[in-house]
Amino acid sequence: MKKFLVIRRDNIGDLICTTPLIHALRRHFPDARIDALVNSYNRPVLERNPDLDQVHHYTKLKHRAPGRPAVAVVVERMRLYARLRRNRYDYAIIAGAHFLPRGLKLARALRPRHIIGFTEPGHPQARRIDMGVPYDLPEPLHEVEDVFRLLRPLGIEEQPGPMRLYPDPALVERMGRETGLAADDTPLLGLHLSARKPSNRWPEERFVDLVRRLHQANPGYRYALFWSPGDENNPHHPGDDQKLQRVVAALEGLPVVPVRTERLDELIAGMSHCDRFVLSDGGALHIAAALGKPTVALFGKSEVARWRPWGVPQRVIQPPSLEVSDVPVDQVIAALDEFSAL
Repeated sequence: MKKFLVIRRDNIGDLICTTPLIHALRRHFPDARIDALVNSYNRPVLERNPDLDQVHHYTKLKHRAPGRPAVAVVVERMRLYARLRRNRYDYAIIAGAHFLPRGLKLARALRPRHIIGFTEPGHPQARRIDMGVPYDLPEPLHEVEDVFRLLRPLGIEEQPGPMRLYPDPALVERMGRETGLAADDTPLLGLHLSARKPSNRWPEERFVDLVRRLHQANPGYRYALFWSPGDENNPHHPGDDQKLQRVVAALEGLPVVPVRTERLDELIAGMSHCDRFVLSDGGALHIAAALGKPTVALFGKSEVARWRPWGVPQRVIQPPSLEVSDVPVDQVIAALDEFSAL
């Protein structure tokens, strides 16, 4: 029995974009042991994924619980690495674009028989990857397609399939009941008010105008509002609580459903209730795509070719200024109308 460990240590969207690789690995090696190593913040992306035997996770220092000593986090991580070494993996796959020296250092510490990863010509450490894929991009690739190339040393060369998420059914039911998402069978348009990058932020008045105009044209829809919880004045972890409150106040009397999500698994469960989405490039965009939702994606200073919604009906809007704040409401409504014509 072959043993694989897929290592992906970065952001939510990056890990979601790796799920087609994991699925292909399972299809080609149905009897293998396939594990993943991720950080604690991203772990919900892979929970209940039937292609994996086990998901291992470690806590980054910046993600440790308040009051927890850094030394305790480091000791816990070392114990995890010791357990992984005892698993004696045949292959460790450094699942990330570009040559990643830190990922290589981690993979070598786990002592697999083989390491698969991208290599960089001339880099002195690249030779330590014995099953390397030279990192060259003759044409722009989506993150899904790019990372999928790491399966070539295993003889897997095909088009990657869709991204996959498996929400917790009990949490989906609870979120639907407690927030009102499942109050009736009315179609739900999901709107995510937040974006990490300033160039990807759509002004709150545009969201308000969008909902008002859509409701006037079709009163049969409801609108689920998602956002990053927290005070906008918090210097360490600013959120959009005040923005949400202003939007809800401006839409008083209209069928809007605020959905507060403190954890990633709650966000995934809440978003699973929606029928389609309007949101900016970011982790939530890839959650929507992995849940199979038609999506209107607003892009600022982001690479559309690399980060567009993968595997779902989509419309991408990127203004010439590369500022999402310049996207007019008319253009978003026109994009949503195109979905109705599909």
